[in-house]
Amino acid sequence: MPFYEYQCAKCGHKEEVLQKISDKPLKKCPQCGKPALKKLVSAAAFRLKGGGWYETDFKSGNKKNIQHTDSKKAADKKQSKKSPPTKKAADS
Repeated sequence: MPFYEYQCAKCGHKEEVLQKISDKPLKKCPQCGKPALKKLVSAAAFRLKGGGWYETDFKSGNKKNIQHTDSKKAADKKQSKKSPPTKKAADS
């Protein structure tokens, strides 16, 4: 259920109310009792941004930072390709 902000046009009282989306907007101000409440437009309390909000949510164990782990494996793989093979003393 979302929170809605209301402000009274008469006394200026502001209030946040947890309501169902299907609930009718409130009218009566709890402060002064007049039917002057207006629903305010406000920004959302959260933002989904970045490469994926699920990267750290709902995961457990060593799957938590999967993007970081994958980039580390790729870097290790590149490093192993760059290193020349070493000769053993027995081969000489």
